[in-house]
Amino acid sequence: MSEAIASGMTFYTSIYHHGIDDKRRVQIPSKWRPAQPDVEFMLILWPNGAQPDANILVLPPARMAALAANIQEMSSTDPKAQSLRRLLGSKSAAASLDKSGRLMLPEDMAKKAGLDKEAVLLGLVDRFEIWNPKRYEIVSQEDASLLSEAFKLI
Repeated sequence: MSEAIASGMTFYTSIYHHGIDDKRRVQIPSKWRPAQPDVEFMLILWPNGAQPDANILVLPPARMAALAANIQEMSSTDPKAQSLRRLLGSKSAAASLDKSGRLMLPEDMAKKAGLDKEAVLLGLVDRFEIWNPKRYEIVSQEDASLLSEAFKLI
């Protein structure tokens, strides 16, 4: 991890509660903002269990590049891979932070993820999620029930 810190890699940790303004902009924590301007994040409507558009997954450029590389390795004749490509392509959008460090959420994406006036930003180390507070409360209870088994993964 010290190499990542030395290279200036951003780690998305902690949880934040922020308002969403009338233009669907949400403030990104200052420690999560890239040092260089005009960095494009990839926003993807992400499923959770039976809920197809539970939250918005936000990938920084390096993480998006890794995902794209994985997708490119998939067979172009595999129907599941094609379905995944279509779903990711249709449920994603690129976005940059404005000068005030806010991310504008696309209208359709925000609506499907249930984001209106408030958001929970949850760090996932190499990426982060934007949740409707009520939806996040439900998933955090599910996470708590899986915690003892989840720690066995590391």
